[in-house]
Amino acid sequence: MLKTSNIRNFCIIAHVDHGKTTLSDRILELTKTVEHRNMQDQLLDSMDLERERGITIKSHPVSMVYTPKGNAKEEYAFNLIDTPGHVDFSYEVSRSLAACEGALLLIDAAQGIEAQTVANAHLATEQGLEVIPVINKVDLPSADIPAIQAQLEEVLAIPADEAILTSGKSGIGITELMDAIVQKVPSPRWVESEGLRMLIFDCIYDTYKGVICYVRVFSGTVKTNDSIVTMSNGMRSQTKEVGKFSPKMTAQTELNAGDVGYIVTNIKDVSEIKLGDTITLHSNPSKEMLPGFKEVSPMVFSGIYPIDTNDYNKLKAGMGKLRLNDAAFVYQSENSVALGFGFRCGFLGLLHMEIIQERIRREYNLDVISTYPSVVYLVKKTDGAEIEVHNPVHLPETSDIEYIEEPMILASIHIPSGSIGDTLALVSEKRGICEQTETIDSQRVMLVCLIPLNEILVDFNDRLKSITHGYGSMDYEVSGYQQAKLCRLDIKVNNEAVDAFSSIVHVDKAEGRGRALCKRLKEILPRQLFKIAIQAGVGSQIVARETISAFRKDVTAKCYGGDISRKRKLLEKQKEGKKRMKNIGNVSIPQDAFIKILKTSDS
Repeated sequence: MLKTSNIRNFCIIAHVDHGKTTLSDRILELTKTVEHRNMQDQLLDSMDLERERGITIKSHPVSMVYTPKGNAKEEYAFNLIDTPGHVDFSYEVSRSLAACEGALLLIDAAQGIEAQTVANAHLATEQGLEVIPVINKVDLPSADIPAIQAQLEEVLAIPADEAILTSGKSGIGITELMDAIVQKVPSPRWVESEGLRMLIFDCIYDTYKGVICYVRVFSGTVKTNDSIVTMSNGMRSQTKEVGKFSPKMTAQTELNAGDVGYIVTNIKDVSEIKLGDTITLHSNPSKEMLPGFKEVSPMVFSGIYPIDTNDYNKLKAGMGKLRLNDAAFVYQSENSVALGFGFRCGFLGLLHMEIIQERIRREYNLDVISTYPSVVYLVKKTDGAEIEVHNPVHLPETSDIEYIEEPMILASIHIPSGSIGDTLALVSEKRGICEQTETIDSQRVMLVCLIPLNEILVDFNDRLKSITHGYGSMDYEVSGYQQAKLCRLDIKVNNEAVDAFSSIVHVDKAEGRGRALCKRLKEILPRQLFKIAIQAGVGSQIVARETISAFRKDVTAKCYGGDISRKRKLLEKQKEGKKRMKNIGNVSIPQDAFIKILKTSDS
């Protein structure tokens, strides 16, 4: 067994697509953790979706043994924790960082410092980690190393000469990087504390083993068949197996202070395990939890319905299985007059929502439709009660509302200098305020903006990419709630409200959005034998209207010659019939109309 002082726990943090997973592949090769014949690209990304998109969705730890050149007797245990890079999983990233003592801050030599590079660097500094700057992809023809070094000093206040130049693709500088990890990353902290303290930084569900927790042991020792307890909710369980990742799960007799590994428990529901929680022994509990624990709550809500109503039970089973592996995903069944039976689902953010929907389609072979995404609003009623509204349908009547608060985000937007005007116009269109502007270098600028979360849900990122020709990037953090003039926009077809099209919008945008939806519905809905009114309303006030004209049967076709009163009589009879039909006729909206409306972005 290696000495605790020879253990190095570190992670790699970077912006999306800066070569994090490729670099970890090279480290695995160098330490011979994976044999060459078993090696494949993006080894730590196990999902097809991760490989296709080139993003990390679930963090994956791996334990390695490294022997520095020229010192064959000294062995070091390296525990690398691969972290997700996207903003939606920032809590997972913060828990992964809390399990480490060092972080490799990866910067693309061609693209430079991006939004998530800055956000992750601040996260690592807040956790008190030793940050090692790494400039990756130095073998690219477009690499501009002096410019990146200047950005390091100006934006992150890290000395440029500390940066290690590497290439994950060709393996340049990997040995120098390993030696820097040995020298700069501190040995495990808090090992002297009394009792067992383990941090849960991730967990998965296995069909045969139950819930498997990914843990970092800070102090004490855990063995198989130990009775353990989670400190946030006092839930007892037993360890069925303990082990390490190399990179597949390998059982061990025990895990000691400083180790990163996994424990198999006899818990059957992943929602009972909370990320960031501390595990201790039941017989000799530790007195205080590890710092930084908080409950993760969904930020974005959307309805998911099967296109074929017969698939409801299949969708329910699929959601249950996804929930087993993703405690942050929540759902409850709901019924819509228009779409039938489905589920109201809560997600951490937009990427999380997209990934869940994609997994439902792929893994369970289901065609689903999702309603317009919404956020959690806080409503103060006139009787003093405060309620949370997840679904626009549940918003109280205007007369019962004193005020509504909406969630705000603080966005760091990195853009080329030439795109400032267009980006500021986009931010103000989305009801945002630019709080500060910071120049990164002669080509790039960072804007810090306060924007309502509801406004960035659909097309903000796409439009930012269009404006900046693909060079813009954004990272955001939730920044509390703020009062706003909001209302519920209802769409009525033939005087019947259609709940699937209801949304909560700003008062100033209600008319524009109502007009756009009515116009779109007029194009999509089939004509009937009577006129159909499509109306957008806020409370009792109609803000937009379109009319679908009726089919007209030529009832006078059989009349030729004769008195005009005969034709009038037939036309009056038709008019009466259409009037009666309008009163008793129902307009059933076809399923494909919902799909067409909900698939078009905020038009």
